[in-house]
Amino acid sequence: MSYFVTGATGFIGRRLVQELLDHREGDVHVLCRAASLPRLEALRQRWRSDRVVPVVGDLTEPRLGVDPTWVSEHAGSVEHFFHLAAVYDMTADDAANEAMNVEGTRHALELAEALGAGRLHHVSSVAVAGDFVGRFDETMFDEGQRLPSAYHRTKHEAERIVRAEAAVPWRVYRPAIVVGDSATGEMDKVDGPYYFFPLLKTLRDTLPAWLPMVGLDLGATNVVPVDYVASALDHLAHLPGHDGEAFHLVDPEPRPVLEAVNAFCAAAGAPRFVTSVDGPGLLPRVLRPAALLSGVVGNPAVQRLLDPVTSRVGIPAEVLAHTSFTAVLDSRRTERALAGSGISVPDLEGYARTLWTYWEDHLDTSTARDPRIRDALRGKHVVITGASSGIGQVTALKVAQAGGVPVLVARGKDKLEDLRSVIELRGGTAHVHPCDLSDLDAIDDLCAALLSDLPSVDVVVNNAGRSIRRSLRLSEDRFHDFERTMQLNYFGAIRLVTGLLPAMRQQQDGHVVNVSSIGVQTNPPRFSAYVASKSALDSWSDVVASELVGDGITFTTIHMPLVRTPMIAPTRLYDRFPAISPAQAADLVLEAIVERPHRIGTLLGTAGAIAHTVAPRTTFRVLNLAYQVFPDSTAAAAGTGGDGCAATRGSEQMVLARVLKGVHW
Repeated sequence: MSYFVTGATGFIGRRLVQELLDHREGDVHVLCRAASLPRLEALRQRWRSDRVVPVVGDLTEPRLGVDPTWVSEHAGSVEHFFHLAAVYDMTADDAANEAMNVEGTRHALELAEALGAGRLHHVSSVAVAGDFVGRFDETMFDEGQRLPSAYHRTKHEAERIVRAEAAVPWRVYRPAIVVGDSATGEMDKVDGPYYFFPLLKTLRDTLPAWLPMVGLDLGATNVVPVDYVASALDHLAHLPGHDGEAFHLVDPEPRPVLEAVNAFCAAAGAPRFVTSVDGPGLLPRVLRPAALLSGVVGNPAVQRLLDPVTSRVGIPAEVLAHTSFTAVLDSRRTERALAGSGISVPDLEGYARTLWTYWEDHLDTSTARDPRIRDALRGKHVVITGASSGIGQVTALKVAQAGGVPVLVARGKDKLEDLRSVIELRGGTAHVHPCDLSDLDAIDDLCAALLSDLPSVDVVVNNAGRSIRRSLRLSEDRFHDFERTMQLNYFGAIRLVTGLLPAMRQQQDGHVVNVSSIGVQTNPPRFSAYVASKSALDSWSDVVASELVGDGITFTTIHMPLVRTPMIAPTRLYDRFPAISPAQAADLVLEAIVERPHRIGTLLGTAGAIAHTVAPRTTFRVLNLAYQVFPDSTAAAAGTGGDGCAATRGSEQMVLARVLKGVHW
């Protein structure tokens, strides 16, 4: 048994291929244009399987343009033919939708029939329901519904072709709005709710999170993560006795648009919508905001007027007309078929932060659109330590997005290579230099390699660091806690900078960004080893800055607040704490690179530094209160890391955490 898949390099397709490789036997033949073979080869390496076989062709050609000799050789051997290739874009024009969705489906049918495929699996869309009002179940198709866009019309026509013209057994699958992977957040384009993420980011950055907002009742929506769609496709395709049926790959419980928006607001740290100006049922359906918005914005002339305005916040005007569904999508057939498989739609609140984080780290293009950042970084080589995750990883992505060349430094070569691949796939350039920055000899070798391989060293970002949360009482017999934080956070950082200084002096230009901590200003208890090492680097930078400014070399110290990175993950207490995202932290690093201020910090950090100066005794008493409220963890007492703090004083902890937002406790 073998498989044939169109759209295998697409968002859903490549995950379906992975499902087939993981759970099924036989070769997986994938349609690929000749120009896309390098992309497919990169995916084959990711799949780590020689069972994926490229078949050169084109969706716009009869029989998908596949060589007739290949068809003759494989006739009768393809049991499952998956047709996923299509336009999944509400903003695509009529010609593209017609060529890909309609003619592409007809050509796929021709090839499936020529191969004598055992079964055709057609991935349609809930768009076939159009503006049907009421419950739309899986037995329904042509119910006289209006199809308001080229996308709706061509998806409906493509499914009609399968139903009416297929000479092989068929099954149809109708996904709702497909979002990123619920476990990793991975997504390859801005679509659906992602169009509204830049607006949520603006709200987060300009308004306090506690501010309640009033929204409009925009009806109900339906989103599903891509991992659910791929797993369900694989399972449903192999169940006997379901030919000629359609399956709705949707959330069985549709949710109000505002509820979904609030899930992403919570993930972003933006203010939430607490109420709507029109509760459901208070107005006739035709007078509700969702219907009015759809009716007005659905007009092409209105769209042309609105698009220059809405596009500034990343929302194409065409999308506004389709923010909700009028149909309630019934999926009882799918639920029965999946019963016992362990495959179900996860709750959006459980993975909304994962989706948001991936978008903010990988898909937010605001850096590339900022001319200041582009001008400052274009062609510049930026050495970033700790680049394999967290702040360093996102900083590297943003540097590359702005036209800079990130030089990736961390211990783990594999993660650095993965990051370089991502940057290169997006058209950027990156260099990989694995190094253990706690090994001073290894740093010397790193500096020699950088000076030899790079045409310039323009910026150094000292981001790699080690944090230890342990009271002095538990550290009295652990002197190595202080040694290892100093080794990486202080000695490693200055060894790297001094090793690269000759190149910067020769250029008469260079900038060093030290990612320090708000703890240097606030001196929170239990961080004596960590704060001391960061303070040492701050002081060193302050001294040498005056010596090197005449050589064109400058320093910026960022007193970073608490960031939700892998470094704080072992401290389970922080799961409930307000913290900025790695992308927000990376934006501070870019500000340091572009503007080159001597210090960047927060108002709270500055207030903490002033308090230590003008009222030290009172400040120490406040910090001692925090010391009592946040006890040492059981794991810290055992010397194993992690956090098992009792929840008996949870309310007091959260009050302090929210009032003193960003401080490590």
